[in-house]
Amino acid sequence: MRTKAIFGKCDAYDRTLIAKREGYYPYFKTITSEQDTEVYLANGQKVLMLGSNSYMGLTNHPEVKAAAKKAIEKYGSGCAGSPFLNGTLDIHEELAAGLAAFVGKETALLYSTGFGVNQGVISTLTGRHDIIFMDTLNHASIIEGSRLSFATVKRYEHNDMADLEKTLASVPREKGKFIVADGVFSMDGDILKLPALVELAERYDAVVMVDDAHALGVLGPKGDGTAAHFGLTDKVDLIMGTFSKSLASIGGFIAGDAQTIEFLKHHSRALMFSASMPPASAASALAALRVMEREPWRIEKLWRNTTLLREGLQKLGFNTGLSETPVIPFFVGSDMNAFFMRKRLEEEGVFVNPVISPAVAKDQALIRLSLMSNHTEEQIAFALEKIALCGREIGLIP
Repeated sequence: MRTKAIFGKCDAYDRTLIAKREGYYPYFKTITSEQDTEVYLANGQKVLMLGSNSYMGLTNHPEVKAAAKKAIEKYGSGCAGSPFLNGTLDIHEELAAGLAAFVGKETALLYSTGFGVNQGVISTLTGRHDIIFMDTLNHASIIEGSRLSFATVKRYEHNDMADLEKTLASVPREKGKFIVADGVFSMDGDILKLPALVELAERYDAVVMVDDAHALGVLGPKGDGTAAHFGLTDKVDLIMGTFSKSLASIGGFIAGDAQTIEFLKHHSRALMFSASMPPASAASALAALRVMEREPWRIEKLWRNTTLLREGLQKLGFNTGLSETPVIPFFVGSDMNAFFMRKRLEEEGVFVNPVISPAVAKDQALIRLSLMSNHTEEQIAFALEKIALCGREIGLIP
């Protein structure tokens, strides 16, 4: 046993060791194929993928892959520096301009990861005399960005605008106020009540930032996000998005007015001291954006798939909670139910993600499903058949 105190918590940690020994450990599953509606696991098994955030199904699109290859040939494999110094390429600027136009903002700024956007933007724009108002179900990256800020953090109940108003009213009028929330909540799959939120923001003179990680490609007339979905783009100050979901790459961006972006460029440490996103990643995201703009049928198909799967689960007797998007959870009760359900579904040929405490409340574990536009009706029918089979084994449905 090591004697250094800092390692005490590491040496005492045995939860995953027990799970691995007993055969129900669900994480870090090795995949040996491209991220598509079906993937191959390391043991050679083919499974239906219902755990990917590739909503547009573009990660293996020929144009996206060709753009990545071309970018490597032109720019090499990396930038070897931050955007602040030597790491800004013309393809980065083209992507930022395309994203700003897509979401209806004056300009945009790229970060190496979506997590880094929330870390860098929230911690830079808020300070010790400000107050951050955040939904209790906000993504972990929003929480981390708030922790890095010197601002006071006040949480309001999930999507509860009455509670948000009560919280806003409880602070001095002169305080700087920053409201940040997911556009589509990543576990429950429900949509931010943005019309009521922006009305409160105007009344209490608060900045509004929307995290559209799970909304780009999903909400809006052309997949342009939550603000566009409600016709409120001009009322939202900052729109954040990631490339690791609908845009088939890695990285993230913040879009807003030119003066705010200029400030972030010269003050956001997460940007200034992180290497730029690789050229291939920028090219992939740009190509995916162009395909998404050109092929609106992908969004329509995604929503047809969503209705088919959610209604199918509900008819079987599963509780899908608040979901109203392609993120569809169904509740299974205990953590062990979630582990067993995931394991049995994998054995039956379906890949899903379990969500357990403390990510959710005790005995509120769930299986989180997410759809792609290129899932077929036959694949959804297969998934429902296997979910019904395993659900009956556990006793979740009759």
